[in-house]
Amino acid sequence: MAKVKKIPAELYTAELFRLQTEFVKLQEWVKHTGTRLVVVFEGRDAAGKGGTIKRITEYLSPRVARIAALPIPTERERGEWYFQRYVAQLPTRGEIVLFDRSWYNRAGVEKVMGFCSPHEHSLFLHQAPIFEQMLIDDGILLRKYWFSVSDVEQLRRFRKRLKDPVRQWKLSPMDLDSVYRWQDYSRAKDEMMAHTDTPVSPWYVVESDVKKHARLNMMSHLLSTIDYHEVKRPKVKLPDRPQQARDYQRLPRELSTYVPDHVATLLDR
Repeated sequence: MAKVKKIPAELYTAELFRLQTEFVKLQEWVKHTGTRLVVVFEGRDAAGKGGTIKRITEYLSPRVARIAALPIPTERERGEWYFQRYVAQLPTRGEIVLFDRSWYNRAGVEKVMGFCSPHEHSLFLHQAPIFEQMLIDDGILLRKYWFSVSDVEQLRRFRKRLKDPVRQWKLSPMDLDSVYRWQDYSRAKDEMMAHTDTPVSPWYVVESDVKKHARLNMMSHLLSTIDYHEVKRPKVKLPDRPQQARDYQRLPRELSTYVPDHVATLLDR
């Protein structure tokens, strides 16, 4: 395979910021129109989903753009309708929800690791398109992205995480097990795609061996699928600073507990 020409750092930074600016415009349009937007991020472990979500939400308001990254289901949730806990995460008017993994757990890790029965898996493949059609019929904008990473690149990222003290938490025994179950995950993904890649709710595949390219490609594509426009915001004028009352005196510093000056300690070294 030919080596991919990587985007220069300066161009990446400039284009990333341009796209992030557009996402701010999208956010304001969502608020203004009361749109409900759901974006599903799926793919293998270490495929770059989390990093892309982080870049999308960097300048967005957490009151508008919310990340849904659910832990393993509780005992109570295991007794519910499978989609029930995901329904609780759906957006209200004027809200964006980014699913960092979603109901498609059942088609991937649950299927491969045996966390669901063959009947539960088969039922999911039947119900998922119906569930998504219901969301779309109710007016929700639904976008689904599959981040595709090669086995070689995934293993390289796993090895890098092992040595990185701030990323080791991202690596679990189940992640490592996915290396040995590569073909099982591939078959599960192919079966999932065959049942849930529908005309009304298609899967968009993001090549993610180069993370920076994946981020820009996915972000640009998502924006292109939504007919948003810039919303005029009311002009805000800062008032003149009021003249402080002459009789006010700041309390002595000794009466408050201040954070130690850690920076000064570093500078004195």
